[in-house]
Amino acid sequence: MERSADSETSLRIAIQKSGRLTDKTIDLLKGIGLRFDDYKRNLMVKCRNFDVELLLIRDDDIPEYVQDGICDLGFVGANVTAETGANVTVLRDLDYGVCRLSLAARKNGTIQKAEDFEGKTIATSYPNITRNFLTKKGIDAKLVTISGAVEIAPRLEVADAICDLVSTGNTLKANGLVELETIMESETQLIQTNKKLSVGKQKLIEKFLVRMDGHQQAERSRYIMMNASKSAVPTIKDIIPSLKSPTVMPLADDDMVAIHTVIPIDKFWVVMEKLKAAGASGIVILPIESMIL
Repeated sequence: MERSADSETSLRIAIQKSGRLTDKTIDLLKGIGLRFDDYKRNLMVKCRNFDVELLLIRDDDIPEYVQDGICDLGFVGANVTAETGANVTVLRDLDYGVCRLSLAARKNGTIQKAEDFEGKTIATSYPNITRNFLTKKGIDAKLVTISGAVEIAPRLEVADAICDLVSTGNTLKANGLVELETIMESETQLIQTNKKLSVGKQKLIEKFLVRMDGHQQAERSRYIMMNASKSAVPTIKDIIPSLKSPTVMPLADDDMVAIHTVIPIDKFWVVMEKLKAAGASGIVILPIESMIL
């Protein structure tokens, strides 16, 4: 695939055409202000307001396309990059598409621990990762590579066990399987080619990362406002796990102030209880669209 004439000043980003990562990746791109036409009907989509072109392909092909410089960046699961062994740089772990690659076998079967896989047949879509794990454990097992519906392999007597992606574990349970050993943890990553990039592309990537970091930080944070007495401010400042010192503003009541700050969403409820105990009132929490750190 040849690059266009403006390839020295624009970015081509590979994303999954369809699958478990597609919608969340598209939401992330829209969240950082990228605007583009309907991506579901096209292989290549040009952004209208940022010098970026999206290439929508199979997730298994993304690491190789980025490695070869056909694409400058790619959004892909860590499991896919590890399986292909592509020579790329991981720029960010993105905290969505979280799952794990695990060995599983029949519930109450003869395989109950890693050592029991000795001499058995394992069906998987990730033969390289699985083989490396078994080799490190000193386990000799036969691998059968299957491209999909790995979980039914034991029922079809194609294999004794499987090595497959697990998120909730419901698919394993539905097929009478139990998770026995986690081989690797995985999540969506932003990867970059190791091919030499022009100065223009490097600058665009920097802008892209600033937007993305701000958006993701905003998703993990909330803007919080409250009223409190002036005497309570020192205690409240010690309670708030804010990015920076909170904003303190006077109110009509000379003894009262308004306090505004940003806190991590996962700490809000615990912090709120402490704030109320310290004398805060009228606590309001608001979502944040984006942040520039």
